[in-house]
Amino acid sequence: MNFFDHLQQCTQPDRDYLFASPLIQAALAGQVQRHSYIAFLTEAFHHVSHTVPLLMACGARISARQEWLRNAMAEYIEEELGHQEWILNDLRACGADADAVRESQPAMATELMVSTMYDRINRLNPVSMLGMVFVLEGTSTLLATQAAGSLKQSLGLPDKAFSYLTSHGALDLEHMKFFEQLVNRLEDPADQHAVVHTARVIYRLYAEMFRSLPGSLEVPHALAG
Repeated sequence: MNFFDHLQQCTQPDRDYLFASPLIQAALAGQVQRHSYIAFLTEAFHHVSHTVPLLMACGARISARQEWLRNAMAEYIEEELGHQEWILNDLRACGADADAVRESQPAMATELMVSTMYDRINRLNPVSMLGMVFVLEGTSTLLATQAAGSLKQSLGLPDKAFSYLTSHGALDLEHMKFFEQLVNRLEDPADQHAVVHTARVIYRLYAEMFRSLPGSLEVPHALAG
């Protein structure tokens, strides 16, 4: 079994926990209200804003023996630059106050997810970054396009309110092919363990982020406008 398949197998329970999040299930069924979608985009802005800095931190700490991985981080950085601005544009298309979102504080689960990654990169093993990449891009591949379609129908918002979801559904499918080839080059058991453990942690924290979002029957999010 190659390492990518091993990673998939080891993280299946954590992935199931994420996908069982009520808001994800509601999104796939087209049963999410506007304020919940805005709350999701708000938290997405807060963690996506750190994607490039985290990739840069990873690339800076990778050893000389892993120069091939540093080059891969550079490719990821080029692809990910500015994606948080896409989210702000989607928020504007939803009628939300994008400037207020930019200045707001993330939910606790989102903050923990981001701070965990900085800690693992800087204190433990920079290759841990691949664990987060696996979770976020894998989730986009499986959910983004399908959820975007359901949300468009149920919310009645314009296409430009879904650029983050729809673009990542297609884009991350290609990224996952690249990711699979990348992680299969990891031979050090310590690096492999760092990726698996990080992926499991991030799946759980990402699930808690979704579980912290307001549901369809709750009071609208304060940033909904």
